[in-house]
Amino acid sequence: MRPDLLNPLFAEIESLDGVGPKLKKPLERLGLARVRDVAYHLPERFVSRRAVPDLDAATVGEQIVVALTVIEHRGSPSPRAPFRILAQDAIGNVIALTWFGKAAFSARKALPVGERRWVAGRLDQYGQMLQIVHPDHVADSSESATARQMEPIYRLAEGLTQPRIASFAEQALSRCPDLPEWVEPGVLERAGWPAWRNAIAAAHREENAGARDRLAYDELLANALALLLVRADNRKRRGQALAGDGRLTGRLQLPFPLTGAQQRSVAEIAGDLAQEAPMLRLLQGDVGAGKTVVALLSMLTAVESGAQAAMLAPTEILARQHYETLRRMAAPTGATVALLTGRDKGRPRESILMGLLDGTIDILVGTHAIFQDSVSYRNLGLVVIDEQHRFGVGQRLLLTQKGRRTPHVLAMTATPIPRTLVLAQYGEMDVSRLDELPPGRQPIDTRVVALDRLGDVVDGLARHLEAGSQAYWVCPMVRDEGENDDLAAAEARYASLKERFGEAVELVHGQLRPEEKDAAMERFASGRAKLLVATTVIEVGVDVPNSTLMVIEQAERFGLAQLHQLRGRVGRGSGKSTCLLLRGDALSEVGRERLALMRETQDGFRLAEEDLRLRGGGEILGTRQSGEEAFRIATLEQTARMGQMAQDDARLLLERDGGLTGPRGAAARILLYLLERDWGVQLLRGG
Repeated sequence: MRPDLLNPLFAEIESLDGVGPKLKKPLERLGLARVRDVAYHLPERFVSRRAVPDLDAATVGEQIVVALTVIEHRGSPSPRAPFRILAQDAIGNVIALTWFGKAAFSARKALPVGERRWVAGRLDQYGQMLQIVHPDHVADSSESATARQMEPIYRLAEGLTQPRIASFAEQALSRCPDLPEWVEPGVLERAGWPAWRNAIAAAHREENAGARDRLAYDELLANALALLLVRADNRKRRGQALAGDGRLTGRLQLPFPLTGAQQRSVAEIAGDLAQEAPMLRLLQGDVGAGKTVVALLSMLTAVESGAQAAMLAPTEILARQHYETLRRMAAPTGATVALLTGRDKGRPRESILMGLLDGTIDILVGTHAIFQDSVSYRNLGLVVIDEQHRFGVGQRLLLTQKGRRTPHVLAMTATPIPRTLVLAQYGEMDVSRLDELPPGRQPIDTRVVALDRLGDVVDGLARHLEAGSQAYWVCPMVRDEGENDDLAAAEARYASLKERFGEAVELVHGQLRPEEKDAAMERFASGRAKLLVATTVIEVGVDVPNSTLMVIEQAERFGLAQLHQLRGRVGRGSGKSTCLLLRGDALSEVGRERLALMRETQDGFRLAEEDLRLRGGGEILGTRQSGEEAFRIATLEQTARMGQMAQDDARLLLERDGGLTGPRGAAARILLYLLERDWGVQLLRGG
């Protein structure tokens, strides 16, 4: 049960002054539903201004705060014309304060003629006249000039302004209680960090690396602690030992021998399955490293032992692909494989449910539908979760309730993760790595092409399609958004390519309805469509061996790991494959290095490490587009730098400092509830 101390922070956002039904929606679009969410909505950056006594002391282009006296309002009959207020500084310099649109109305009220006001904004020049366009702040003379010298800039949604968000943040900070200290005293002293309440206030009011590090460390510590509790709880549970006898795995007819990495991973998984303590293992595999074969061998081992296995995929497209692949590969063994998705209704669904209950279905593949209350298993022994980064720990815990005994869990991800981040994201799991590619897998010819050669690329694409092959064309966004006109929009590119290639082109992006997306993917997978224009929704799992060309437009805007995932959609058959990285003209040094690395190597684990180095606080594999973010505050750089320290601190707390029952443990419970890792607390008896 959440401690009463935290109740003010978990109040609904409407409890803040000024939040009504109209503002609730844009706030929720930012993920701000409670007071706590606002407190943790930290500024993205700060604008630093200089207080100047007069305009002679300032330079054009500088952010300033200056005292001005209003001398004239200059309106215009045309609503499109700018509204200007002329004002003068302490020595008589005149400046125009300029507004466009509806903002002029509030400007008239805030700056009455003859009154003196502090004005904050960027000093510009229009012709011979100095001006500030849309001043950031106007305050009466009772306020100090220093009040606007350092201003936080928050991420906004339509309908919100910086002053509103800043006002809500101040209210949220006023409700932050003093909390007991959960960080180990030695760590706190060495880092010189402030207490939690001081840290969160400082993070909103100034550039304060120490305060930011403190809040990031809290998040890493809470995560490490919760994952260690999951691991400890799992080891106490009683599962079932699944020691296969080889009668099914021995009948598999693989077209190639297992790599050393596959053999090692299969042995590690088999060792876990043979124990009564339920397995919690992550199988990390580079693109094309053969995770599906390892998963099938593990599931057949469970079936040999009299248990059933289930494979969970994040989308229906992936579930169908896995079903077809597993059914074909498992055919010589005699094991029955079935598919269940949310679309299955009526008699087909009833037939599958009966097969699971009476044990005639050995392996079930599907989406979340396979864990609905209505789905019961005769003896579920192993759960395989594909694309692990799309499922949270809380969802993984739900799986443990489906078997008579806790089933073994094998999670898989095609996202190579830097070693420094594995503990932070998967600290409760053992890890196996597939870092070798199967023999016969051809390298993908990767080239960087300037965007001004687009015509040549389209002509080459035409020759490629005429030869009977298929291709992908990936764009960084769905449609042009006005200010981002330089970005390739999938809808615009689809329209232009459809003019050239007609019905052979399909479009897929995240804003399509699931059935539309599935239909387009099915047309492409079956070969009826030859070219798939898409956003990054195809970055993981799509398997069309006949597709041997990948074009990525504005490639410099993607992270290394994401480019690697996209490139991995080709090269899945026996034919030679090519990846064209189309670059724009404005190529930064980081962008240039990123594209050079893509040409140089196809080792996903090396690219993941380089991605961390180049992106710093960015998101591995663009997780903003492909699943839940691991952390809200901690950046990748902070995770890499402090993750191990947080892991050690959490272990110290559980093993030496009395667990969650001692004084620091009681504070740590508050931390787990504060950062909503309370599923870790629930695992404790009486928690």
